[in-house]
Amino acid sequence: MNWMARLALMTAALTSGGTAMPFELTSLAFTAGGKIPPKYTCEGDDVSPALAWRDVPAGARSLVLIVDDPDAPDPAAPKMTWVHWVLFDVPPASAGLPEGAGSGKGLPEGARSGRNDWKRADYGGPCPPIGRHRYFFKLYALDRKLSLAGQPSKHEVESAMHGHVLATAELIGTYEKRQR
Repeated sequence: MNWMARLALMTAALTSGGTAMPFELTSLAFTAGGKIPPKYTCEGDDVSPALAWRDVPAGARSLVLIVDDPDAPDPAAPKMTWVHWVLFDVPPASAGLPEGAGSGKGLPEGARSGRNDWKRADYGGPCPPIGRHRYFFKLYALDRKLSLAGQPSKHEVESAMHGHVLATAELIGTYEKRQR
């Protein structure tokens, strides 16, 4: 842990009566570990769920959100992690994202979209070919903006984040296509 991360944790502990408040990511659409409603998937409206976060560490200059599925294509024999959404340079003063922000509408000023595995710079909801998959919504607080050009991939964003992560928050949801 770098010195800025330690300072952020100590500051949080001092300002909260001695207990550091956790950096937290939540959604009103589903609970942690719960089922993602079809509305947010390829079987529904395929819109991004509303997300909220709290207790962004002091010293954060930007946030990064990555949504991916490590169970692709089959949770019984996963072969890859499928990237559903990459969002970076989100202002740390923002408290979340409204439903549907994955289309670019309602994003905080300055936030930018990277390229997902559909080769698009937007949200692509769960659409597992087989079985119940896990979807990881990972939020990173960084000590700097990334200011990357174009529509970078998850790999490019993660490379630029290296050494600059102050804290992470994670929300996991699951989805399995409806039986036809």
